[in-house]
Amino acid sequence: MKKHIFSKLLCIGCFSICILTINISHAQDEPAKRPDRPVRSMFESNWLMDHQTVIVPFEGTFEMDIAHRFGTWNNGYDDFWGVYAPSNIRLGFTKVIRPKLQIGLGLTKNKNLWDFNLKYGIMEQTRSGRIPISITYFGNMAIDTRDGDNFQAGTDRYSYFHQIMIARKFSDKLSMQVSGNFSHFNAVTAFLNDNNESEGRMNNDHLSSTIAFRYKLTDITSFIGAYDIHITDHPLDNPNANLSLGFEFVTSSHAFQLFVGNYTGIIPQYNNFFNENSFSDNQIAIGFNITRLWN
Repeated sequence: MKKHIFSKLLCIGCFSICILTINISHAQDEPAKRPDRPVRSMFESNWLMDHQTVIVPFEGTFEMDIAHRFGTWNNGYDDFWGVYAPSNIRLGFTKVIRPKLQIGLGLTKNKNLWDFNLKYGIMEQTRSGRIPISITYFGNMAIDTRDGDNFQAGTDRYSYFHQIMIARKFSDKLSMQVSGNFSHFNAVTAFLNDNNESEGRMNNDHLSSTIAFRYKLTDITSFIGAYDIHITDHPLDNPNANLSLGFEFVTSSHAFQLFVGNYTGIIPQYNNFFNENSFSDNQIAIGFNITRLWN
């Protein structure tokens, strides 16, 4: 039986190699054609509110990001709809060191988080439609740099995030993106019974998915939105889904996004893992992003 299966696999492998050889030979016989270039401006920035996009700028591009999230507005006028409530801020810097390869770092106010990230463009949608989608990988490592009394071990400070993004520009106005997200924390929250004994913990790993879009209203203004769906069920403190809506304003070297949503963590694994805000309970925050490019 094993030999029979092996023979089938061998035949399939040989057939695949033959087909590949025929295709290569055919391509070599064809006259040289003009390179099939990627579509223009699928998105205008590395960021779409709280999410990365498939965009990797040109090689040599240096970018500075400022991300700000006010407090939630459910207290109304008492803290002026969150403007005077405790806020979260991230300063980030990225550099495209090779074609399609970007590295970066950032510092976030809450938990004094340092994050180091990498982004790689695997595939780009082409203008001819020969390649119908763009695919990009994004990953980071975040370090909680607060005082050591907050941790039992040094490795408890570390968390990680991995994401595969798939996007398509459907027209000059509409671009959409979906992603699969994986978050990991070395240390997670335990919950205790009445005798102060541990009965369980959150999972160390968390899966989620995101859908996002941009719809251009004018050459410089777009309507943007995103929705995050959490897949993993934890024994304790399942996070709430996120809905974000806003507007984007762009120039050749700047992007400014103003939006509302119920994420306030900025770092993706913290948003996906620990979001307690609920859109339905009016726990909504105003946020904005500013990006500046030099290339």
